[in-house]
Amino acid sequence: MSCSADAVKDKLLWNVKKEVKQIMEEAVTRKFVHEDSSHIIALCGVVEACLLHMLKRRAAGFLRTDKVAALFTKVGKTCAIAGDVCKKVQELQQQVESRKNQPNGQEPLKRQGSTTSKTPVLTPQAIKHIWVRTALIEKVLDKIVQYIVDNCSKYYEKEALLADPVCGPILASLLVGPCALEYTKLKTADHYWTDPSADELVQRHRIHGAHGRQDSPSKRPALGIRKRHSSGSTSEDRFAASAREYVESLHQNSRTHLLYGKNNVLVQPKDDLEAIPGYLSLHQSADSLTLKWTPNQLMNGTLGDSELEKSVYWDYALIVPLSQIVCIHCHQQPESRWTLVLVSQDGTQRPPLHFPQGGHLLAFLSCLENGLLPRGQLEPPLWSQQGKGKVFPKLRKRNSNKSVDLEEMPAEDTSTDYVFRIIYPGHKHDNNTSEMIEMQGFGANLLSWQLEHCSQGSSCISCSMGSSPYDIPSCCTCIHDRTPLKMLCESMKRQIISRAFYGWLAHCRHLSTVRTHLSALVNHSIVPPDRPACAAAGLTKELWSKYQKDRKNYKELELLRRVYYGGVQHEIRKEVWPFLLGHYKFGMAKKEMDQVDADIALRYQKVMAEWKACEVIVKQREKESHSATLAKFSSGSSIDSHVQRLIHRDSTISNDVFISVDETEPVEQDPKGQEEPALTAPPAAAEFDSPDSGLPSSRNYSVASGVLSSIDDGQGGSFEDGPEEEGSAGQRAQPGLLQPQDSVPEEQPGSQLGSQDYLVDVASVCAASYTIELLDTVALNLHRIDKDVQRCDRNYWYFTAENLEKLRNVMCSYVWEHLEVGYVQGMCDLLAPLMVILDNDQLAYSCFSHLMKRMSQNFPNGGAMDTHFANMRSLIQILDSELFELMHQNGDYTHFYFCYRWFLLDFKRELLYEDVFTVWEVIWAAKHISSEHFVLFIALALVEVYREIIRDNNMDFTDIIKFFNEMAEHHDAAEILRIARDLVYKVQTLIENK
Repeated sequence: MSCSADAVKDKLLWNVKKEVKQIMEEAVTRKFVHEDSSHIIALCGVVEACLLHMLKRRAAGFLRTDKVAALFTKVGKTCAIAGDVCKKVQELQQQVESRKNQPNGQEPLKRQGSTTSKTPVLTPQAIKHIWVRTALIEKVLDKIVQYIVDNCSKYYEKEALLADPVCGPILASLLVGPCALEYTKLKTADHYWTDPSADELVQRHRIHGAHGRQDSPSKRPALGIRKRHSSGSTSEDRFAASAREYVESLHQNSRTHLLYGKNNVLVQPKDDLEAIPGYLSLHQSADSLTLKWTPNQLMNGTLGDSELEKSVYWDYALIVPLSQIVCIHCHQQPESRWTLVLVSQDGTQRPPLHFPQGGHLLAFLSCLENGLLPRGQLEPPLWSQQGKGKVFPKLRKRNSNKSVDLEEMPAEDTSTDYVFRIIYPGHKHDNNTSEMIEMQGFGANLLSWQLEHCSQGSSCISCSMGSSPYDIPSCCTCIHDRTPLKMLCESMKRQIISRAFYGWLAHCRHLSTVRTHLSALVNHSIVPPDRPACAAAGLTKELWSKYQKDRKNYKELELLRRVYYGGVQHEIRKEVWPFLLGHYKFGMAKKEMDQVDADIALRYQKVMAEWKACEVIVKQREKESHSATLAKFSSGSSIDSHVQRLIHRDSTISNDVFISVDETEPVEQDPKGQEEPALTAPPAAAEFDSPDSGLPSSRNYSVASGVLSSIDDGQGGSFEDGPEEEGSAGQRAQPGLLQPQDSVPEEQPGSQLGSQDYLVDVASVCAASYTIELLDTVALNLHRIDKDVQRCDRNYWYFTAENLEKLRNVMCSYVWEHLEVGYVQGMCDLLAPLMVILDNDQLAYSCFSHLMKRMSQNFPNGGAMDTHFANMRSLIQILDSELFELMHQNGDYTHFYFCYRWFLLDFKRELLYEDVFTVWEVIWAAKHISSEHFVLFIALALVEVYREIIRDNNMDFTDIIKFFNEMAEHHDAAEILRIARDLVYKVQTLIENK
C-alpha cells in the first residue's frame, strides 16, 4: 500500500516539475508570460491536484463543492497573505458575475463612462482555477503552499503529499520560480500565439494531415495553426479555428501591411461553375508582395457541415506571390466590368479576376504600383493627372504623334485592353522577362497600348504577304490574328526542350555529386530483405538454435541480414550481442569461445586489481590533504594561495558533455571510507610541495609501501619516509606509466577490495610505482565516474546498488586502460544497456571495449563528430533539398548541432530502453549489410519523420532543439528504422544509377 501511495506522490510531483519547466521555458524564450497562456492553466491544474491530495474533510468543507476555495478560505483566517488572495478572488468573482448579468446594450455605455475600472475578461478555464491562478499572478503561491506545509497537520492526513517531510517542501520550492516571473495583460502582436509542446505539434499534424496539402501556388497552403485550444476541443472545432485565423490574417496586422482590399471580386474557378464572389487583398511584407483571393463563404465563417464543402472552397482560394508574375492583362467587358489576368513566368495564366463597375481596377493597379516600389515598377507606369490622380496611360496612334485622351476618343477607336509588365530594374531576370513578352507577340514596338484595332481585320494583304511574323510593313497598323499564338507555341517548344536538356544536365551533375560525396557512406552491394528468405521477422530463437547446432551451413552474412531487417529476439540477445560486437567471431567452436572468455576474465581481474590498488593510494592522499587543510584552519593561518588556486582549478574542471537537469546527492563512500571527505581537490594535494605543510612531498608513491603503511596505521596515517620505502619504490616511473612486477592471481569477478587480507595480497604481488601525475588523473576520473554512476538510469529496474557497483567496476577498468582519454560524461550511458542485456562484468567489459573503438571517436578528443555533421549536410542536400533550404533560411542550422547527442550516444537518450536494444543491434549489423555510417541515416530519418511539422511551423535552431528534447522517448523506433533503411537504399540506387 505504501508503494502505491509513494508512486502517487511521485506522479503528482513529476507533473508539477513538467509544467514548471514549460512555463519557465516560455518565460526565457518569449521574455514574458501572458496571463492567458495555457501553461498557466496547466500549472494551476497540477498544483490543485497536489493541494487536494488527501485533504481532510473538515478542511475541505462538508457541503462545499469547491474544495480549493474552502482550503484557501480556511488558511486565510490565519495567514495574512492567503487572506489577501481570498479578497482578491472574491472581487474578481463579483465582477465576473456582474458582467454576466449585465445587458449587452449597457456594457459599451459603462466602458465609455469609466475607463479606469475595466472588468477583467476571464476564460472559463481561468475561472475554474481562479484561486491558484490568482495566487500565482500575485506571486504569493509559493508562500501560501509553504505555510500549508508548515501547518499540514491542520489540513491533511498523515499520508498526504503536503504532509510528507520531503515532498511538501519540494512542492513549495518548485513554485518559487513561477512566482518570480512577470505576468502581463498587454496584448502584443502575438500574445495569443504560444510555443506549443512537441506532443501538441504532432497531434496537430495528425489532425490537419487528413485534409491534404495543396502545394500549388494558386491554392491555399496548409495552415500552420499556432493558437492553443482547450483539451476538450474536437478536430472540427480546430479546423474551424484554423479558418478563422486564416481569415484574420487577411486584414491589417503587424506582420504584413494591407495595401488593397475589395469585396465581391468574381472568380470562375471552373468552366462548369458560375463565378464566385470573394475578397481580394494585396499584402506587403518585408520582402514580398502577395495577392490573395478568398471566397465569401470562407470569409463569413459558415463552412457548412460537410468536409467536402470545406475542401472545395479552400481549393478555390488563391494565393499568388507577385514575384512569380511577369505580365498583367486588363480587359474591359461590354458591361463596363474590368477583368484582370495574371501571367506567370512560365506562361501559365491564373484564373481571371472580375472587378465590379467603377474605378476599382485602377485603384488596385495604383496600390500595386506603390507596393512594388522601390525594387520594382509597372511598365508602362500609370499616369498622374491633376484632379483625377492615377489614370491609365494615354494611347498613341501609329499614324500620328499626337496623344489622345481616352475620354476624347470616339467609342469605336477607344482601346479597352492593356498589358502591364512587372519589371525589376537591375534584376538579372529582366532580359528574360522582356524576351518572353516579345515572344508572346507583345514586342517593344508592338505593345497593345500603342496600337489601334485594324479596320481591315485578318484580310490585310500586306500582313499576309510578310515572310516573317516580325516582318510587318510600316504602313499597316494591324497584327496578324495568328501571330501571337504561333510565336507562343514556338516559345513553349523552345522552353520545353530547354528544360528537358537542363534537367538532364542537372541530373548528371547530381549523380556526379552523389558519387563523389556519398559513395563512401554506403556499401555498394545491395542486400535485399527478401532473398533468399524474408528477413522481416529478424533473428529468432529457433533460427539461432539451428545455427548453434550446425554453424557451417549458416553464413555470417545471412544472420546479419536478418538482424538488420528485423532485429534480434529478446530472449537470445545475451548470446547474440557478443558476436555482433566482436567479442566472438561467427563460426567459432565452443572451445574457442571458452578460451576467449578465459582470456578476458584474466585480463579483467588483472586490470581491476591494478586500479583498485591505485584507488587505495588516491583515497589515502585525499585524507592527508583534508587533514592538512583542517590543520591550517585550526592554526588560524590562511590557506596558501597556491593551494587555493589548485583547488579552484579542480573544482572547475569538467568534461561533462551535457548539463545535468537534476543533480544527485554526493556519492556515498564504501564502508572503509565513510569518514573520508568527498573527493574535492586531488591535484592540490598532488602538486603542493611545502616543507611545513604536512603533505607528502612530490615523489613517486609505491603501491606496496602505501598499502602496507595504511594497514599498519589502522585508519590510515601518513606514509613513512624510511629506507624500506625508498628501496621498494626503486627507480622513478615514467609519468602515467604503470609497472607491474608480478602476475595477478585469479579471482572471482566482481570481488571487492574491502578485506585487509586482500589489500596485503595486492600490495605484495602488484608492487608498482606511480607518479604524481598518474595519481591526479586517476583521482579526477574516479570522481567523475562516481558522480555519473549514481545517476545513470536510476529509474530503470536493473540498476540496484549491487548492479551500479558492477557498472562502476567495468567503467573504471576501461578508463584505467585508456587514461589518455579518461572518462567523459556519456560513457555510462553506452555501458548501461550492455550491462542490462549481458548481466556479466567480464563480458560487458569486453563488449564495451569493442563498442568504444567506434564510439570513442565521437567524444571531444576524437574528430568523428565534425565528419558526421558534414555528411548530414551532404545527405539532406541531396535527399531533401527543400528541407535543407528551409533550415538554411530559418537561422541556418544546417550545422546540425542539434544531432550532437544523437551521434554521441547512438540515440540512447532519444528512445525507450527496449527500442535502444533494437536500434543498436541494427546499427552493428548495418556495418556489414548496408552502411558503416548507418547512424547518419537514422538521424536523417528522425528529421524526415517530422519534416512537415518542422516546415509548417518554420522552426529555427532553438525550436528544433526544444522539439526533439520534448520528443525524447516518444519516437516510433520501428518507423524510424524503416525510413533509415529506405534512405540507405535510395543512396545506393543513386550511386548505381538504376
